[in-house]
Amino acid sequence: MRTIQKIPFKNSIQTRLATVMALMLAVILAMNLFLYLQINSMVRRIDSVFASNVTTGELTEALEQVQGSVYEYLNTKSSEALENYYRYAQSYRSLTAQLNGEDVDNAVLELQKSIRNMSEAYLARADETVQAKRGRNVERYKSSYEETAQLYEYINYYIYQLNRGQFDENSEKYQLLLSVMGVMESLSLLIILVVFAVSLLAVMIVIRTMIRPLSRLSEAAHKVAEGNFEVELPPTGAGDEIGVVTKTFTQMLESIRSYIIRLRTSMEQEAQMKERELSMEANLKEAQLKFLQAQINPHFLYNSLNAGAQLAVMEDADATSVFLGKMADFFRYNVRSGDGSSTLGEEINLVDNYIYILNVRFAGDITYEKQIEAGFEDVRVPGMILQPLVENAVTHGIRDNLEQGRISLRIAREDNALEVTVCDNGRGMTREEIAQILMPDTRMEDRDGEGKGGDGTGIGLDNVINRLALFYNRKDLLSIYSEGPGRGTEVTVLLPLEDNN
Repeated sequence: MRTIQKIPFKNSIQTRLATVMALMLAVILAMNLFLYLQINSMVRRIDSVFASNVTTGELTEALEQVQGSVYEYLNTKSSEALENYYRYAQSYRSLTAQLNGEDVDNAVLELQKSIRNMSEAYLARADETVQAKRGRNVERYKSSYEETAQLYEYINYYIYQLNRGQFDENSEKYQLLLSVMGVMESLSLLIILVVFAVSLLAVMIVIRTMIRPLSRLSEAAHKVAEGNFEVELPPTGAGDEIGVVTKTFTQMLESIRSYIIRLRTSMEQEAQMKERELSMEANLKEAQLKFLQAQINPHFLYNSLNAGAQLAVMEDADATSVFLGKMADFFRYNVRSGDGSSTLGEEINLVDNYIYILNVRFAGDITYEKQIEAGFEDVRVPGMILQPLVENAVTHGIRDNLEQGRISLRIAREDNALEVTVCDNGRGMTREEIAQILMPDTRMEDRDGEGKGGDGTGIGLDNVINRLALFYNRKDLLSIYSEGPGRGTEVTVLLPLEDNN
């Protein structure tokens, strides 16, 4: 491959654009700096205009605090009031020290001098009042307090006059500053317009030198976009980046043609790999379903058939025949359901057989109720979904109290799904136990499956949750509710109908 010609720095577009941009930025920076300094200056002036009014407000507040603390101490003679008086008096003394104390030909400054002098006399009388109170000299502190109150009224009046005088003076200054701000605003707008016009002119001059070769390059690129990869560009004499791009355009077209060929080959190979991956995923899913279905506990078969043998001894052959027939139907369903699905009617019939078998074994102590909404018997559902829910209710709900045990099965349509609910009146569950079953990281197989030697089918709630997730590709279809120990348990499963249409 041919090497790309190195562009001299002084001939590059970057250099020309950088020069123009540097000049523009320098002008903008200078303009912003000028405006920044002027605005700061104006802000400082505005702040100084109203600073005097703020000071008079602080002076009034401090004077009120001193007078209030004196009055409080005279009434309560508490150490807290005395401490407040000394603190407020010091604060007020610091504020009055900032006022003018010289003779000047200015009404506002003369008011400041008067306030300062009266404040010194006021603080002296206040000190005398406090000391007289501390010395229990009633006549003295009363007379001193009257003088203090009178001075307090005079000072308040003079501060009010000072505030008005300063406000009038500051208002005139503020109007003047607003006029200056208006001039600054007009000047700033004029500078911005001038900078914009000069910058636009400079950019247009630089861009004009690039337009013609770029136009030819754009036409060639448009033809390439239409599928014509045989385009040839005439060489340009420019020594900048556009000239280099024009010279290498043909090489780029050759690279594009080679890349398209490689891309087509790669896409075909990727499609084949994706097809194989999907096939493997489908096989794995089917294997998982069959593995979950295969978990039948031999203890249940042994114990149930043993109960049938005992029944044959105690009763006549007809009852034994019915029992063994129910057992045969129960296990025939498990063996036959190898495709991972069945109808809802078959699932309900399996539950009926299971309850019958249990009532034979436990002398008919389990009360079984069902409320089934008609019309959904042929809906396809995952195999072995309802029976494990009933088995779990018996094993962990009412097994210790079969005499009063009650199981109810309800199936009704809710929006676009069938809501299947299995309730028992057994020992109930705590929130921790419910979370232990529903959370994948804490789910315990022994809690809901009795898979290691229990007296059941071995397909517990954990198995049901996995089968629902595999069948419907959802993980939020099973929920458990219980009011607590001794209050029974309710397990609800949603079977989406849209997947069965």
